[in-house]
Amino acid sequence: MAFATRCFVRAASSSAATAAAKKLIVKHVTVIGGGLMGAGIAQVAAASGHTVVLVDQSDEILKKSTKGIEESLKRVTKKKFADKPEAGAEFIEKTLKNITTSTDAVAVVHSTDLVIEAIVENQAIKNELFKRLDKFAPEHTIFASNTSSLQITQLANSTTRQDRFGGLHFFNPVPMMKLVEVIKTPMTSQKTFESLLDFSKAVGKSPVTCKDTPGFIVNRLLVPYMLEAVRLFERGDASKEDIDVAMKLGAGYPMGPFELLDYVGLDTSKYILDGWHSLEPDNPLFAPSPLLNKLVEEKKLGKKTGEGFYKYK
Repeated sequence: MAFATRCFVRAASSSAATAAAKKLIVKHVTVIGGGLMGAGIAQVAAASGHTVVLVDQSDEILKKSTKGIEESLKRVTKKKFADKPEAGAEFIEKTLKNITTSTDAVAVVHSTDLVIEAIVENQAIKNELFKRLDKFAPEHTIFASNTSSLQITQLANSTTRQDRFGGLHFFNPVPMMKLVEVIKTPMTSQKTFESLLDFSKAVGKSPVTCKDTPGFIVNRLLVPYMLEAVRLFERGDASKEDIDVAMKLGAGYPMGPFELLDYVGLDTSKYILDGWHSLEPDNPLFAPSPLLNKLVEEKKLGKKTGEGFYKYK
């Protein structure tokens, strides 16, 4: 019996070692989407030694993305290499060499370890993208979405690699924000999950984990908080200016809820809220806001349009 037990323990240890050995070490990354989030993800991946392909629909967009990455790197080096300008220049050059661009996602995923999607927050468009790439990416390739509000499980179901699919939710601006939410669906394998955690740490982030619940951790708490501020204002209980000052000085937040809504984009906030409301129509935290709907209808979307809850020059 003791002999059998020892054999079992050795076999279990051997299996665990084999599983650990098979854990994917991400070296090649494909980032789909050259906007602020995608470019930021590409930057931190390249800066940490990964080979990165940044994909978007046109060369014009990609040129703008690359220029933005270069400018961002210059800001980083001013702090990181304040006393070593030559080392800073070398860091920028090395990072940019790690990034190539393409307008053909299908052509570049054949040799990638990890695909990170950071495109428009639209379920149908994301599903179509993942469904198409699933046919061309290698079997070992992990797919991840940077979505902030959509269910990872529904995105994974558009592919045949549900076990190699998870969420990697970075925060804007990516080079500065240390947090990454790593989302594991009921179908995500432990090997995939650990590979995503390792990648997050490798790019210099502090990962937290969460189940595939609406908004994950940060937005699940943040969006209802911002909308409760809007309701407080709608009822006439306090001015938006006083609410912002109160949360900055009383709670120590860097921005008030109305400032943050304008920064995020009122259309984005409304899209998130509408999606959650459709999933849980009886949840009062997800109830639509008449004022938010009105501002979005008037195209007053925040800083990006020059006016939201506040006006910007």
